[in-house]
Amino acid sequence: MKEAKRVAKNTGILYAQMGITVSMSLYTTRLVLAALGAEDFGIFNVVGGAIVMLTFLNTAMAAASQRFMSFAQGEGNFKKQKNIFNISLVLHFLIAIIVIILLEIVGYFLFNGILKIAPERLDVAKLIYQFLIISTFFTIISVPYDAIINAHENMLFVAILRIGETILKLAIALFITYTIFDRLYVYGLLMASLSIVLMVVRQIYCHRKYEEVDINLKKYFNKPLFKEMTGFAGWSFLGSSSSILTNYGQGIVINMFFGTAVNAAQGVSAQVSGQLSTFARTMLKALNPLIAKSEGAGDRILMLKASFIGSKLSFFLLTIFYVPVILEMPYIFGFWLKEVPEYAIIFCQLVLIRNLIEQLYITLISSIAAVGNIRKFQTYTAIINFLPLIAAYILFTLGYPPYALYFVFIIYSLSNGLITLFFAKKECGLSIKEYFKDVILKCILSFLIVLLLTAIPNHFMPEGFLRLITVLAVSTIFFFIVVGLIGLTNYEKNMAKTILNNVYSKYKTKL
Repeated sequence: MKEAKRVAKNTGILYAQMGITVSMSLYTTRLVLAALGAEDFGIFNVVGGAIVMLTFLNTAMAAASQRFMSFAQGEGNFKKQKNIFNISLVLHFLIAIIVIILLEIVGYFLFNGILKIAPERLDVAKLIYQFLIISTFFTIISVPYDAIINAHENMLFVAILRIGETILKLAIALFITYTIFDRLYVYGLLMASLSIVLMVVRQIYCHRKYEEVDINLKKYFNKPLFKEMTGFAGWSFLGSSSSILTNYGQGIVINMFFGTAVNAAQGVSAQVSGQLSTFARTMLKALNPLIAKSEGAGDRILMLKASFIGSKLSFFLLTIFYVPVILEMPYIFGFWLKEVPEYAIIFCQLVLIRNLIEQLYITLISSIAAVGNIRKFQTYTAIINFLPLIAAYILFTLGYPPYALYFVFIIYSLSNGLITLFFAKKECGLSIKEYFKDVILKCILSFLIVLLLTAIPNHFMPEGFLRLITVLAVSTIFFFIVVGLIGLTNYEKNMAKTILNNVYSKYKTKL
């Protein structure tokens, strides 16, 4: 009950924050696309778009450091937490240096024959890439601070920081709309500067708030722990960095064959996907500390139970938004954007389907990390991460359209899920049969039923605001009916009720 209340509190804080940030972020995208135009927006997404990927890098690497922090908390070892923080600082500084060198080498080849960018915009694109490199360095060295915040489950600070970031991004969008300077250059500079400012705020907060944030490398260095963390961080970085390169590589491959105009469509779909997928990341952020602490306390049963519930809830929390958005996307995009880039709708629909597939096993990745033996898992993950880009390149060479890339990534996500299930069974003792029956089958069946029932008014009513409202109402009603009857077990229903009641009572007292 105590754990359920804590998860409820953290989830409630984050979802309140998301209600504000999602709507503001989508409006910001509309302003940025209108201000830059399709070509410059495409350039930013293929060159400076990796700045957006830094969020994923930060989250993935912080999860690795957080695993040790949360594990030590589960053991009740405060001194070890100080050791972990100091060692983490050293490790991430070394990683940052290596990444910067690699980015500079890659940049040379990108701007000398690979990327298709108009000659008059090439100098600005190169500057944006340098902004990215600077931002990358500060992002990596700030990872230990994010790990501390996540390990302490301080979701209120995360929510406040996220809201502040969203407001500042909106201010940047408004500024470039009216600036007399080169809008693409100004946008790239301000976005990189914003990431650095937010990192400094995190560091100042952690030093004032948490006792274990005590930098003394000589006093808190522990050689056996350093070796253990180096191995874990290295393998974790292999998986997360290969995933980032793959996601960033999508834009490069598309640019090579179709130019910056299609990159603009990719950027729009990434914005929508990123905002709606925040709901899944929220659930994972609230459950990750519980998974790691349960393993640290030796409670493998609770850890696996949290993984089961986490995957189902994150899948259903996306389903309630995804179903109406997938069906009504042409109308929504037409209303949202002044000019909808070609392929943006089909790109976004396929990305949302891929996101749903990944929710079916996303918490199992955290469980494998909690156990700690990740070398083989990350090696297989890194290898499979590069296959979609190779397959997409071949398909584009044969004349396939741009959206073929997203079909390839759907197949990739399914393959990655099979690998995750295999290692979850091997390392965590997961019953694949039980997981398939209780999580995968129920999630897919629930989604298909809600989608088919919601498609009825979508098919028979004329496109417009009335149909959108009807689709939203129908999908919401049938979602709760179907998930209540099929998706959740009695235990999970009771836990969901407990979480909702605690969230309601928690915020009712503050109103």
